[in-house]
Order: sequence, then C-alpha cells, then structure tokens
Amino acid sequence: MAAKLAITRLSKQFGELEALRGIDLAVERGEFISVVGPSGCGKTTFLRIVAGLEQATSGDVLLDGQAVRGPSGDRGFVFQSDNLLPWRSVLANAMIGPEIAGRAGPDERRHAMGLLKLVGLEGFEHYYPRQLSGGMRQRVNLARALAIDPEILLMDEPFSALDAQTREIMQTELLRIWEEGRKTVLFVTHQIDEAVFLSDRVLVFARRPGRLQAEVKIPLPRPRCLPLKRTGEFVGLVDQIWRMIEDDVRAAALYENA
Repeated sequence: MAAKLAITRLSKQFGELEALRGIDLAVERGEFISVVGPSGCGKTTFLRIVAGLEQATSGDVLLDGQAVRGPSGDRGFVFQSDNLLPWRSVLANAMIGPEIAGRAGPDERRHAMGLLKLVGLEGFEHYYPRQLSGGMRQRVNLARALAIDPEILLMDEPFSALDAQTREIMQTELLRIWEEGRKTVLFVTHQIDEAVFLSDRVLVFARRPGRLQAEVKIPLPRPRCLPLKRTGEFVGLVDQIWRMIEDDVRAAALYENA
C-alpha cells in the first residue's frame, strides 16, 4: 500500500540560505509523526511546504499519490497562534473553512457543533475569542482545522504559547481527539517530551540546512496518559533524542546570541 504522504529529495533555498536539504520521508495513514530539532533547522518551513504554503526548490511532496502544488482542503493547518477572528463567535470561527469552500449549510453547521463538543467546547458556541482562555482558543483552532475534514493535520507548535499545566492537558486532549478519528498528523514542536508523548515516530532534524538525521520509533502503548511521562522508558526515549540534538541546539543558541 502506498504511503499517505510521500516526500522525496525535498530541498528549499531562500536566496543564498539553504533551509532544507534532501529530505526523504514516508508517512502511513493514521500515523502521528512529530518533528523536533534546534531553532532554525527548517521545521516550520518543512511543514509549510507540505501544506502548500511554500514551494520547494526541488523534490516532491505527494499526498495520496497526488503532487502538492498549493493549499487545499485535504490539509488542515493548526498555527502556533490561534488567529481567531475576534468579531466572530466560536461557532462562526469553526465554520470558516466550510464557508470558504462554499459548503456552509445545516449539515456543516451540525458537523462543526459536533467538533466543538469533541474538543470540549460544548456550550461555548456563542462566546467570542476575548472571552476564552488560551487553551480554549487553541481548541477552537483545532476544531476549525478539523471542520474541513482534512486528510492530514499539520500542527506548528500549537501549544507553545500555553502555560505548562494547560499544555499538558491539551496534549492529552489532542490524543483523545486523535484516537476518535485517527487522522494522519505531522506535529512540529521544540519540546522533546511532548513529541515522545504524542507520537508513533519522532523525526529528528539536524541544524541548518535542515536534514532528517534520525527517525525514532516510540514503542509506548496507547492510549497514553500523563503518568507515562514518569516512567523510565519514557525518560529514556526523551534522553536518547536530546543526545542526538544537544550539540546542534547549543550551536544554534550561540549563533542566535552572537
């Protein structure tokens, strides 16, 4: 069976800056894949190319065997910032995708209401973003991405602006939602423990130019809950990945502060 997402020899240049070099990757249907690496290694650029928001300099991205040429409803993108429209209610924000696609009838509205219930926002349909906490706004953000029923969900550090406690709750909520539908997920994060907790595989990117230096399979059983983070097996996986990128992270930090 062909991979859900197939990436071959993917490279990206911004003028003289080489952001990505020769990335090859196959993602199976329903896999949860996280991407980690030092700052500036091209993680977000990689995700934006898969989303069709950036064009690769060379290489191919195939989703269900079809070349990615630009944005499409078969890919849902969850940004680092929730980017909710402040003048629209929670439900109206969740309906933006179907509206753009010209499909905003009663069925789509019922579907959006069901998604808001799925993400834990039942009863908040008529609230506005200013009335919500950061975690609640990201739940709306997730519901909005799911409302177009994408083939693959692309998530760019969606919990990075949240406090540590809310972030952990959102991780467990994301896994609960993922278990419901088993969407294929590509998830970019700086937090190694987050990547290990969520993923089937963790992709480890090397310092710029971004290259795929390792793939780490996560053999932890599912479903997963937060006490798993205190087990020796979990800590060992986090330490294994940290040792892969430690030198690059230190070098990137020194370069940024130079």
